[in-house]
Amino acid sequence: MTPLTLRQQSVVGLALALLMVLTRGQHLSLAGFMPDASWAVFFLAGVYLRPVWALPAYLLLALGLDLAAVTWGGVSGYCLTPAYLLLVPAQAALWGAGRWYAARHRAPWSGLWLLAATVLVASFAAELLASGGFYLFSGRFADLSAAELGSRLLAYYPASLAALALYVGVAAGLHAALGVMRRRVEQASTGAS
Repeated sequence: MTPLTLRQQSVVGLALALLMVLTRGQHLSLAGFMPDASWAVFFLAGVYLRPVWALPAYLLLALGLDLAAVTWGGVSGYCLTPAYLLLVPAQAALWGAGRWYAARHRAPWSGLWLLAATVLVASFAAELLASGGFYLFSGRFADLSAAELGSRLLAYYPASLAALALYVGVAAGLHAALGVMRRRVEQASTGAS
């Protein structure tokens, strides 16, 4: 994948941050209309943003939004347990998968299978870390059997995967469309000279 310019990365970075602000949790968000885009934000930040500091910046944004929702937004602090710390490796796994994919990206349609496989593997890892960690280490579920843990993961994973796939699919479509437009502009400018 051709790296984005610094200006393009700034635009993408701000757009991703705004998407997280608008969709994360139940604060001043569009959560009733749009699914949480947090997983997609971390994955797409890995794909498009080169600075390594982008990961801690988005981690801090997510933490800030969660704390604001609990402190001022009237949202329950039920999920704020020691297991909350496992969101860091879960979201880092998504970011790392995005970086891994970006290094292997090919033409939009021929690389679609790799994008889908990367999203599937990364989202499963994130689900195991985030939800699995919550069920195992939050202290809210006594004597959770492996079967019950598996059923709980299966109950929530499809919605998380669907939201991630939706946003990554939209981003892939925009990426492909912008690539076509860029090539047309380049062809027009070389044809005019």
